[in-house]
Amino acid sequence: MGLGGCIILIAAGAILAFATDWHMNGVDLHLVGFILMVVGLIGVATFSSIARRRRVVMPPTPVVEEERHHHRDGYGDGYGI
Repeated sequence: MGLGGCIILIAAGAILAFATDWHMNGVDLHLVGFILMVVGLIGVATFSSIARRRRVVMPPTPVVEEERHHHRDGYGDGYGI
């Protein structure tokens, strides 16, 4: 389950827990909403820890200064100096 699925679980659970007043025999919709929110939060925590572990930190590339060869014969730079 991805991050979007976890967010949908949290939203559906919040709707069931706080925004409904339905009553079903044998089912407590408020408890179902809280369970969905907890499962969504666990999913977000798991997804973020896996995503953090997948992130690869590349070491900085070393700066190599280019050595220029200077020709002193008078024709190396094109100006005859």
